[in-house]
Amino acid sequence: MIRIASLAALALAWMPAFAQGLAPLPAQPAPVSSHAPFESGDCLICHAGGDAKRPGPVKTKGAESCTGCHEEFNGVLKRPHVHFPAKQDCTSCHNPHNAKFRKLLLADTGALCTNCHADIARKSAASLVKHKALSVGAQCTSCHEPHGSAVAKLLVQQTFDLCVNCHSTDTMVGANGRKLQNIKAWLDANKTWHGPVAAKDCSSCHAPHGADHFRLLTDDYPPDFYAPYDARAYALCFSCHQEKAYSTARTTTLTSFRNGDVNLHYLHLQQAGRGRTCRACHEVHASQQPHHLREGVPYGSGGWVLKLNYRKTADGGSCAKTCHTEKGYVNAAGK
Repeated sequence: MIRIASLAALALAWMPAFAQGLAPLPAQPAPVSSHAPFESGDCLICHAGGDAKRPGPVKTKGAESCTGCHEEFNGVLKRPHVHFPAKQDCTSCHNPHNAKFRKLLLADTGALCTNCHADIARKSAASLVKHKALSVGAQCTSCHEPHGSAVAKLLVQQTFDLCVNCHSTDTMVGANGRKLQNIKAWLDANKTWHGPVAAKDCSSCHAPHGADHFRLLTDDYPPDFYAPYDARAYALCFSCHQEKAYSTARTTTLTSFRNGDVNLHYLHLQQAGRGRTCRACHEVHASQQPHHLREGVPYGSGGWVLKLNYRKTADGGSCAKTCHTEKGYVNAAGK
C-alpha cells in the first residue's frame, strides 16, 4: 500500500502540469463549466480583495476554502476512505473559476486520474485486452469515488456489486466484438455459484484495469473449445484446482469423475490436439447442476448449443448425445 507521505509527493509532483489551469480562462472559446461566484464577480466569496483584476490571496486555504459553501463534502471527507488530493486541496483537480471540462475539472477524467496514478496508466496502455469502462462514459469515476468512499480503494460499491450491476445487459460486447454474458441475469437464474463468485471476488479471475488474456483474465486460460493440454495454459484454473487431478491417467483419489480408476478428466483434456477445455463441460460463473456442469455449450459461430445431457447415478453418471454417443462411468463413490 502507498504511504500517505508518498501520496503527498505524487500530488505535488503532478500538480505543476495543471497549475496554469487555475487562472480564469478566456471568454472564447466558451468554457464548458463555470463557478457561479466567479461568473457573478463575487471575488470576495473566496478572495481577500474585491477587485476582479486584483482579487488578492484566498481567505482560506486547502479544502476548507470550498467546503464552507459545499457543505455536503464535509460528510464525504469524513468517510473511512478519503482521496488525498480532495482532503488537501480541491484545486488539485478543480479550477475555482471556469474550465474546459465538466465540473470545473482541470483535465479529462482519465487524464486527470492517470497523471497521478501513472502505474494504472502504464498497465492499461500495455494491456492487450482493454477494459472499456476506463475509456468511455465517466471513465475512472464509473468505479471510483473521486472524493471519499465507505469502500476500500475508493470504490463506488463493493467489487462484486460494482461488476454485476454493470454487466447486467444483453447488449454488452467484449474486445473481440463478441457478445458478453448478462452476468446479473445469469447469477439470478443459476444458484450454484463458482467459489470465487460465491466469495464475491471477481478480481480473483479478472483484472479491472486491463489484461493480456481474453475476457480480462488474470492468467492463462485457453480461449477455444479445443486446446492441446499444457498445464501452463490452465494457470488460471490451477491457481485453485490441483493440477495432478487432470494430468494423472489413473487414480482413485484425485477425482470422482472416473470410470473405475480411469481418470475421465485426463481422458478429455489430454487428447492430442483436441483436448476439451474446462468450459466445454463446466460453467465458470454459476450453474443449475453440481460441479458447475453445463446444460449445454455454444458450439461454432452459428448459435447452436451442444447439449451435455448429463445424468447423475448412484455410483457415477453419464452424458448422452454430446461429443459422442451415450457413455456412462462408475466411480463406486457415488459422487
